[in-house]
Amino acid sequence: MKKATSLFTLLLLNLALAACTTTGTGGGQLAGVGTHSEPVAFSWTSKDGGLSGTMTAALPDVSYQGEFFQITQQTRTEVLAPLWIHWNRGWYDWPYWTGPIAQPYPATQFITHYSGKVVATLAAQGDQRMRCRFHLVQPSRGMSGGGEGQCQLSDGRVVRAVFPAK
Repeated sequence: MKKATSLFTLLLLNLALAACTTTGTGGGQLAGVGTHSEPVAFSWTSKDGGLSGTMTAALPDVSYQGEFFQITQQTRTEVLAPLWIHWNRGWYDWPYWTGPIAQPYPATQFITHYSGKVVATLAAQGDQRMRCRFHLVQPSRGMSGGGEGQCQLSDGRVVRAVFPAK
């Protein structure tokens, strides 16, 4: 009887963990100077309700993959450290952190406001990379609440992206 109870508890735990995984998709267009636009298919998976997870951006000839993070009141700046790999820390050359007059990445240990913003760094084979910034429509729902934004490839081309609400 004890073994059956343990197996049942393990089964319930596995179901609960699987129920916490959320996924979604989005789409976009890659445009560059003197080139035609190309479709981009996004997909994401999160195990914490859309606060963080993995993201993929598939272009016709290359696929990028990496991590995304939703900036919340609890976000510690060191959690975002992987985003700066291959880019300037805080993306100070690509401002994002405040309203119409963008400021550099916060230097404080904690980001002190809930911004509804998501940041991601994705990489492909070789030295190809992509950095992304999105604004959530319903921040309390994470990526599931939908959003839009843009990504920049290491060659300077830009992707406009939209994530519909689920």
